[in-house]
Amino acid sequence: MYVYGLKNCDSCRKAMKAFPQAILVDVRQEGVPDAVLDQASEVFGDALVNTRSTTWRGLDASEREKPRKILLQSHPTLMKRPLIAVEGQLFLSWNKDTEAALQSTLG
Repeated sequence: MYVYGLKNCDSCRKAMKAFPQAILVDVRQEGVPDAVLDQASEVFGDALVNTRSTTWRGLDASEREKPRKILLQSHPTLMKRPLIAVEGQLFLSWNKDTEAALQSTLG
């Protein structure tokens, strides 16, 4: 299980606490692998970009119009967090539904 997020993100910390065996991938330092980013973009679409973030508000209109993948590669903190990859499936954000779905996926 991989948790793509930030080490100082509260939601990411909650996910890591619930699943201590998971590996945290700090997107600011390591980025998100292209294959994972492509799959996440296909599955979650525009929901993958956190348009409520400080980073988003700091972008000008031309930056905001860039393709999602390029935008997230340039500004990885724009990604809604955490993005969790387990057994070929992806989960976005942290809430009770995500935690329940992960529990059932992991058996």
